[in-house]
Amino acid sequence: MPNTSEPIQSDVPAPGLTPPELALDILSRIERGNTYARSRKRKFRARSSVVRVGSLTLSVTSTIILGLQPLNPWTGVAFALVAAVTTVNALEPFFAWRDRWVLMEETQYRFYRLRDELTYYIAATKPDHLDKDKLKEAFDEYQRIWDQLGSRWIEYRRISGRDGQ
Repeated sequence: MPNTSEPIQSDVPAPGLTPPELALDILSRIERGNTYARSRKRKFRARSSVVRVGSLTLSVTSTIILGLQPLNPWTGVAFALVAAVTTVNALEPFFAWRDRWVLMEETQYRFYRLRDELTYYIAATKPDHLDKDKLKEAFDEYQRIWDQLGSRWIEYRRISGRDGQ
């Protein structure tokens, strides 16, 4: 699997590709995009889950300890845990891990769908009958997926930045 911490950039194809080569180039780009979305989705899902489970654990623990209120040291610990829960709950909206996880899930779906449509077209069409216009449509959709991903990513960061201030 490629290193997904680096920017996802497709190789520059040779000029004048034949329609079958062009179709394979677009499929290769879709696969790279899907690999990127999959790795980011896993990362965001894990972080979102850790924050949720951590918040739940701290909430439950603090509530139980508050139930033991006559013990003053425990009451102090419980209030500290409540403060920690508040802090942890503030992290999720700031980093928007769940939103970004869902965004990557949607992006992956769109890449898979585009790949399926394109592979069906390639399989159902003789190589010398592949239409460059249809391949251009597939590439344009590939570009729209990336454009929407980038726009929504920026919007999530704007919202997160606003909420975090």
